[in-house]
Amino acid sequence: MTLEYDVAIVGAGVAGLTAAIYSSRARRRTVVFERELVGGQIATTDRVENYPGFPEGIGGLELAQRFQQQAERFGAELRYESVESIERLPDGRFRLVTTAGDYRAAAVIVTAGAQHRKLGVPGEQEFAGKGVSYCATCDGAFFRDQDVVVVGGGDAALDEGIFLTRFARSVTIIHRRAQLRASAVLQQRAFANERIRFLFDTVVTAIEGGEVVERVRLRNVRTGEESVLPAAGVFIFIGQVPNSHLLAGLVELDEGGHAKVDLEMQTSVPGLFVAGDVRWKAARQLVSAAGDGATAAIAAERYLQEHLGPPPLEG
Repeated sequence: MTLEYDVAIVGAGVAGLTAAIYSSRARRRTVVFERELVGGQIATTDRVENYPGFPEGIGGLELAQRFQQQAERFGAELRYESVESIERLPDGRFRLVTTAGDYRAAAVIVTAGAQHRKLGVPGEQEFAGKGVSYCATCDGAFFRDQDVVVVGGGDAALDEGIFLTRFARSVTIIHRRAQLRASAVLQQRAFANERIRFLFDTVVTAIEGGEVVERVRLRNVRTGEESVLPAAGVFIFIGQVPNSHLLAGLVELDEGGHAKVDLEMQTSVPGLFVAGDVRWKAARQLVSAAGDGATAAIAAERYLQEHLGPPPLEG
């Protein structure tokens, strides 16, 4: 049996759960599909201190659970199923095929997020959340007066490295090439910062420690020389991989694989919206993901009003 919904949301991260809150609260029958962990990346963050309303901070998993509870309170359904394909039907509705069934929806919001590109070295996974981070804005304050390293040479690496100097005693930026890829403005700021130093032609070969990160092992790619650098934190910024495989061939993607949307999160396909890290030009922050989800749901509601009319009255 094919189940019918007004709104289908692909991904139960912050953007998806926020969209679910807005859509279900608007009395639209809403389903959220999630193949892994509710909350997405935020659920793996030990402590969140930059989300409004929590002056003392809050655990990432707890915050994700609160988002879920709020969405379900208004009637959103959560299904732990992986969406295999999305197809727009001739009547304008969408067909979603999952690992467990076949669904129809009048509007679809894709909030599948993105995955941080990993170094793939020993210790990276073991120390995730224990010194290994992919977000300086999220975790920088935990490293006050400590020595940290940043891996990468693009805009994100330098921007986040500069941000870390607000807290860390020193920031060592490790780049595998002889020259940075970041913009000239960011390079100028980074080179002028007394707390930042650079190691070029160098790669991290291992991240080590006890309960938390204590050091990184390095190798110079030109000379082969190996060394050890003490560090309390390792911030990795070597790019993100958007989970946009469902959108390939359906909507326009940029060179990095992010979906192109307008200011209302609308794609080139009517009724199909994309929000959060999987869209282009995303700020990649918790609060902006929530804003994206709300924007997409509001735009989807306008779309549904035009095509379905208002939802039926309760009772």
